[in-house]
Amino acid sequence: MPKKILILDDSEDILDVMKEALEMEGYKVQVTNFTDDICKAAISFNADMVILDYILFGINGGELCHLLKTTPETCHIPVIMVSAYPRVLESLGNYGSDAFIAKPFNLSDITDTIKTCFLKAGNDVEHADCDF
Repeated sequence: MPKKILILDDSEDILDVMKEALEMEGYKVQVTNFTDDICKAAISFNADMVILDYILFGINGGELCHLLKTTPETCHIPVIMVSAYPRVLESLGNYGSDAFIAKPFNLSDITDTIKTCFLKAGNDVEHADCDF
């Protein structure tokens, strides 16, 4: 069964490119440029990973990452943060993300980071592994 990746970014171009590239790698991908409940979106899609842009319309993607990582039902899901402003992220911390990729990026940066995060998470990740 293919791994499911939820991507949240406010750029339709980035969403289109990432969706196409990751589907070619064999992943099932759902993209969105907005959600009012990231945890609900991840749970309803049964996401194995979430990729979040750091700066979104009206919200900080880091706060969404923190919410995912501190919610019992989603804390086990690896989260990759992406941003064109890596220094901002460095100064504010990583919000519990599993990896960070600076924009602009090569598609190989994304696919390599996804594979690394899945390897670190292992095949059967238990909710009990979450730290609160």
